Amino acid sequence: MVGIVVVSHSADIAAGVVALAGQMAGPDVPLEGAGGTADGGLGTDADRIEAALDAAERGDGVIVLGDLGSAILTARTVLEDREGVRLVDAPLVEGAVAAAVSASAGLPLDAVARAAEEARVVPKF
Repeated sequence: MVGIVVVSHSADIAAGVVALAGQMAGPDVPLEGAGGTADGGLGTDADRIEAALDAAERGDGVIVLGDLGSAILTARTVLEDREGVRLVDAPLVEGAVAAAVSASAGLPLDAVARAAEEARVVPKF
């Protein structure tokens, strides 16, 4: 099953998005949050991203969603040497939910990434 990593400047935001996506997709989808710094502050931490990637990997690849600029830059740096991991340009909450539901249906990495990216154009009302 495709894993999903949510990278945020805030540990609370990462955990909240993971909880919401997990509730929508069910307990089998490997969802991990990587938020905040090691000392509990706001920011991004490459070691936390690495740990989340390791925990989310189940053999079918991992997609990564990030919140803001430096989270994306840090994730890109971490992903340089990783195979089977894709950083997707998608809205954080909607993209994570769409990806998690797609992953729960057993869809492959490309389809899960596409679902996250397509969440950008879904109207809210």
